[in-house]
Amino acid sequence: MSDEEDRHARLQATAHPRRATMDDARAIARLFAAAFATDPVMDWIARPGPKRAAGLERFFYWLLQMRAIPFGHVWMAEDASVAAAWLPPDVPASAGGFVEQLKLIPMFLRLCGFPRLGRGQAMGDAMEKNHPHEPHFYLAFIAVAPRFQGLGLGGALLDATIRKVDEAGAPAYLENSNPKNTKLYERAGFVARKSISPPGAPQLIAMWRDAKH
Repeated sequence: MSDEEDRHARLQATAHPRRATMDDARAIARLFAAAFATDPVMDWIARPGPKRAAGLERFFYWLLQMRAIPFGHVWMAEDASVAAAWLPPDVPASAGGFVEQLKLIPMFLRLCGFPRLGRGQAMGDAMEKNHPHEPHFYLAFIAVAPRFQGLGLGGALLDATIRKVDEAGAPAYLENSNPKNTKLYERAGFVARKSISPPGAPQLIAMWRDAKH
């Protein structure tokens, strides 16, 4: 199969993603960890050095198992080369109260390391403070494996999953942590609202897409 034929086959497969199950959590966590290793916001939050990759993977694995896959809107290509984690309306964008937050401290220490724990807290607080109250679908993460980036797979998966949002007649929201992805989101109908970053952090842009009826 030529490179162009492989690209076409991947685009076709990505346009018809399947719903992820708990058995897929580890593979998608590895995908997200690899794709977000150099993301500007994650680079600011996550600890430097050899423990970064493990901390990222553990964070994404927790998010997928506890906060995303159970609600049925994590979509993926069969080989886990591309995936998107959505939260449907009425699902809280963050974990529960004080006790639940305490339980997460060890995981965030692995992700941030003690010196950057304050950064992680500041970013999390900013995201929670600015999260819309109107019911909506929330695109928590979308990623393409580094070796397949630039082939249009991210746009194909975003289009496929946005169609599911439109079928529900709901608006959608995301936080764009990488300026390189701005045009991708704009083509899908998202409009930038404002930067919600805490002081000193890279820009994190809140983007909203009105419901399509």
